[in-house]
Amino acid sequence: MSTAVDRSPEGGPIPRGGGREAIAAAAREVFEQRGYHGASIRDIAKRAGLSLSALYYWHPSKQDLLAALIEENTLDYFRRCDEALASAGEDPAERLRALVRATVEYRVQRQTESNISSREWRNLEPAHEERLAGLRTKASTIWSDIVDAGVEQGTFRCEHPADARRAAQAACNAIAQWYDPEGPVTMEELVEHYTLIVMRIVDHPA
Repeated sequence: MSTAVDRSPEGGPIPRGGGREAIAAAAREVFEQRGYHGASIRDIAKRAGLSLSALYYWHPSKQDLLAALIEENTLDYFRRCDEALASAGEDPAERLRALVRATVEYRVQRQTESNISSREWRNLEPAHEERLAGLRTKASTIWSDIVDAGVEQGTFRCEHPADARRAAQAACNAIAQWYDPEGPVTMEELVEHYTLIVMRIVDHPA
């Protein structure tokens, strides 16, 4: 009995296991260029070099695809943070510096993914929004745990830790929306700038 093999527009076979990655890459491009509502599932399949039936094998709908992308992007960010914090020690100031670096680098290196997660969250349907709500909570908790520990230990002197956390996190996350890789500021310079900014926000005496 023969087995159907998906083929690219050029006629070549899609490698086994390559469908999910091809769809994700295509969806990121199309969502970034056209936004969720402007993107069609047919355009994404075409960009991926797959048939609609192959795309639906991986993702039953455009909504499911969006949710999968946001989840994948956020978990990838968490991995970056975990790696940075694992080698930062216990000092809250060093941990906050490591978190700022991990966040800035991710927002620069993964601009498309960051912008999709930020802009398109509002287009998640209630079931997906509820399922992924814990990711947003965790993203905030990573920051608040460090800021709160620093305040408790006297390392940070900000009077309103929750507001300081929101301001620091929002500033770093917003980099993806405006940063130009071809502009005059390098990623390393951006890390230095935002480390200083965040340390001022939490009122670190050094």
